Amino acid sequence: MCTDRIKRTVWDYLRQRDLSVFACWLAPELFAQAAQQAGIALGSGALHGGNLVWLAVASALHTMKNFASVLGMTLKLLRDAPDWHSSRLAAAQRRGQRRGQRRASTQMRRPRDPRGRDPIAVSEEAFVQARQRMPWSFWIALLVILNDRFEAEHAARIRWKQFRLLALDGTTINMPRWKRLADYFGTASNGKTGRTTQARMVMLQLPLVRVPWRYELTPLSEGERTVAGRLLNELRGGDLLLMDRGFWSYGLFWQILEHHADFAVRKMSGVHFRKLQKLDRDDRLVLWQPSDRKWRRAGLPKTMQLREITYQLRGFSASAIVTSVCDPRRIIREEWLRLAAVDDAGLVLEQGLYHRRWEIETIFNELKVVQGMEGSLRSRKPEGIRYEVAGHVLLYLLVRWLMVQAAQNEDADPLRLSFSATLNELADMRETLLHASAERIRRSLLPCLLARIANHRVPFRPGRHYSRPHDTRVKNKGKGKYQRPSKLERRAA
Repeated sequence: MCTDRIKRTVWDYLRQRDLSVFACWLAPELFAQAAQQAGIALGSGALHGGNLVWLAVASALHTMKNFASVLGMTLKLLRDAPDWHSSRLAAAQRRGQRRGQRRASTQMRRPRDPRGRDPIAVSEEAFVQARQRMPWSFWIALLVILNDRFEAEHAARIRWKQFRLLALDGTTINMPRWKRLADYFGTASNGKTGRTTQARMVMLQLPLVRVPWRYELTPLSEGERTVAGRLLNELRGGDLLLMDRGFWSYGLFWQILEHHADFAVRKMSGVHFRKLQKLDRDDRLVLWQPSDRKWRRAGLPKTMQLREITYQLRGFSASAIVTSVCDPRRIIREEWLRLAAVDDAGLVLEQGLYHRRWEIETIFNELKVVQGMEGSLRSRKPEGIRYEVAGHVLLYLLVRWLMVQAAQNEDADPLRLSFSATLNELADMRETLLHASAERIRRSLLPCLLARIANHRVPFRPGRHYSRPHDTRVKNKGKGKYQRPSKLERRAA
């Protein structure tokens, strides 16, 4: 493959300027390590692996622009600066153009030879071709390395007592209605007359900081439990996994226990236990023997000892939490179920342990709606969709990392900082970061950005309810159908 050193130097420089606030994490050695683990070569052209990661994050950050606009956006801002003609980029562009003129006058050049052309120009077709050479294994390796570094830097933030806390859940992502995407990912009924192309995302997250830890993007034909079974192979001893009852599975439970980890899940209706011992009021040890014989054929034990904690919140039906943490001295009943509140002294009492599972719902909302992943995917092929989703997840992780640093500087809870306000602060400072030196960014701009992020606190509103979109419909009594409220009713609401 023919490469151009000047062009690579120029695009390496553009990457460092556009994502300078993330430069401490998206370092060249990180890309080399991820490529080595994935068994691929980063490449030596302008669109090598490191720059493709940068373009994936930039595409996620600027959802309203197409790929061609993202490729030239940073350059436009730099060209508008007063010192453009004396900059390194302008000098590199002049050198490349002069070299191209000399080559054109002395010898014939092949049509696809990149040397001698404008070193700043990269076509959208070249970007698409280079993107296809990045396998999914590279993005997974990159996420694993970043998470390992995050855990080493903020180990205390992700732990609850002696446990490393994790949450598991899945969601669907609506995509453009292209035939290739529909054939690969599948479609689902949209509740009207048509069908919507969707992909399934299952994620493991660190709920105390809302950081994605592992995830998969699969066709709809793969069930959430099947995908979760692959993700759970990454568990370690001392993990405590919070799940919804949609993941209720005797096989998944034993898979977690085999990794010397624990779990907590809402009890599924129709499951019956045999009582072993009463621990406290509405707290008991039970024995579960599933009636499905396929688990016996799989070689799993016939029974499992669990702990069942029953409860009923005001306005809700009775429910129960089932956990493998059977010793009440490790986690008492009140720590599982406590509701967020403010005591008489004005101190904030955080929500109970199991309610932390809802943090992953917040991640999906911020990723799909606030960050704008759903509705902004541009690609028409599955490989391009995976590339874009990987860029969105990586951007979300980096922004959350900034928020954790900002909270640590102010001795605050990172969950009390506003994600949308952090994105706005990044956008407001972007042009200043483009024209600043690395030393100025490190000494003044980054501390200023972290301080601004820490100033955006989310109000503590325990018990606050936000209606979902389908709650705006009212049932038409007697017909069993739903209809929109009248204009007068919507104004009153």
